[in-house]
Amino acid sequence: MMTAQRRKGLFLIVLSAFAFGWMPIFGSWAYADSGVDTQGLLLIRFSLAGLVMATVMLLRLATWPRGRTLLGLIAMGGIGYVGQAFCYFSALRHGSAALAALLLYVYPVLVTLACAFWWKEKLSPRTWAALALACVSLILTIGPAGGQWLGVAFGLSAAVIYSGYIIAGSRLTPLVGALPAATVVMLSAACCLWLSTLWSTPSWPSSSTSWLAAIAIALLSTVVAIFAFLAGLDYLSASEASTLSTLEPVISVLLAALILGEKLSALQWLGGMGILIAAILIALAPVIPAPE
Repeated sequence: MMTAQRRKGLFLIVLSAFAFGWMPIFGSWAYADSGVDTQGLLLIRFSLAGLVMATVMLLRLATWPRGRTLLGLIAMGGIGYVGQAFCYFSALRHGSAALAALLLYVYPVLVTLACAFWWKEKLSPRTWAALALACVSLILTIGPAGGQWLGVAFGLSAAVIYSGYIIAGSRLTPLVGALPAATVVMLSAACCLWLSTLWSTPSWPSSSTSWLAAIAIALLSTVVAIFAFLAGLDYLSASEASTLSTLEPVISVLLAALILGEKLSALQWLGGMGILIAAILIALAPVIPAPE
């Protein structure tokens, strides 16, 4: 029988996936209804989210990271997260929301390969099968891009940068805790983007719809999504949470079809399913210790 705590954990992780899944929809609405550019949209997102998360840190009297760990987290936010977000939202601007969401989920494959190459982690046969499935599925998902090649390039770049971000975070986050780490990352991203305004003037939303979409990205698809995921980890294992998180691109694709009227070909649907299955197999794969 499922315990109340486990049900709570499942609800929180699914809520996080649902909130993250809305992000490409909000992004498409923000771009469609005004002249906002990616720089302006990310400034709104990271500034609002960073302010809310810093307030939570202060209310909880949480300890802020220090020393080299702080510098590493600042680099994660100012370089890694900004770079990933810029590529992801640029993919939305030059391609479809569904394609951007699916391409981002190549990151588990890239993280697994990087860990096997640099840290000599031994991969199980199931993981190798998942990697092969992901490669074939990626080709099917990209398919005939139909004028969306720039969107594909940005989408894959977002996955590559996010992989590096995940690897760095797996080393730094356990040293200070998830909430302090996420807060520093968010504030660093905001500071980096505000610094960029010295040489590049952002374009802000020019309609109420665009402003509401931008605010929804910051509060729902960033703050709520992150807090729900972190809270869910108190009740579920990391592998269970990672597996449930694969609902995120599923939600994005379904919402893009229902709300934005986007359509994927049969081969792209097949490729997208393959990427998600590969991500689930990797999340559930047993860890094989590296030989001494």
